[in-house]
Amino acid sequence: MDVGSLLAPAAEFADRLSQIKAGLAPTSDWYPYSTIQNVSHLDCLLTGSHRDLLGLTGGHPVADIGAADGDMAFFLGDLGVAVDIIDHAPTNWNGLRGARMLAGHFGPSMPVTVHDVDLDSQFLMPREWYGLVLLLGILYHLQNPFYALRHLAGRSEYLLMSTRVVRVTSDGKVRLDDAPVAYLVDPTETNGDSTNYWMFSMPGLRRLISRTGWTVVDEMTVGHTGGDSDPSRPDRDERAFYLLRSRSAPAPVEQSGVMGGGRVAAP
Repeated sequence: MDVGSLLAPAAEFADRLSQIKAGLAPTSDWYPYSTIQNVSHLDCLLTGSHRDLLGLTGGHPVADIGAADGDMAFFLGDLGVAVDIIDHAPTNWNGLRGARMLAGHFGPSMPVTVHDVDLDSQFLMPREWYGLVLLLGILYHLQNPFYALRHLAGRSEYLLMSTRVVRVTSDGKVRLDDAPVAYLVDPTETNGDSTNYWMFSMPGLRRLISRTGWTVVDEMTVGHTGGDSDPSRPDRDERAFYLLRSRSAPAPVEQSGVMGGGRVAAP
């Protein structure tokens, strides 16, 4: 199914989800941004045979890491895809209450499960194998992005990732766009949010991708692409989007179970 054909269904589901949320809790209780909007970015990112978004799963479950309220996960679930929402309550916008309320609303007919996993630990995934992992807007919130990407390379064939990138330091004095580096932000430097950590230069991000076992399939940047994006100013926010394919993931095998119970379907 070409990702472009999902734009209209995604918009319709986003409207439906907004109405559901309004009936479950006050607006202030929900994450203020719709992650379903990422479908339009994926429409611009994906090329060739990789535009078949559901085909990237290979018929296996999807992991949505750092999913906020799980809007994207529930949209994929509405299309019949099994999705694990993986986030950590202490750093999630509403302590994962939003995702759990939606899971409770949809009930067992929606193949989406919510897992509270400390992503800043040497975490393990709820399943041994995923066809596709979503890591959209979360990498710069992780204390150990190297471990996360390397771990995921052994658990999934494809990874859709977006993260904030920088080309100059906050004071504008040092250019970063030609060096494979990462900038560690101060706890209050970016939106006053202490869960922001590493912001990579583009060469630094590409090196991280390569050294953790991934190959770039598709790549683009959006937002402030004028060459002076920095770690601090909202009006100089530049994001890199990637479709990555693992070089190190083993062929999936029959799984006997998942963390917390349940059974993983054989590939």
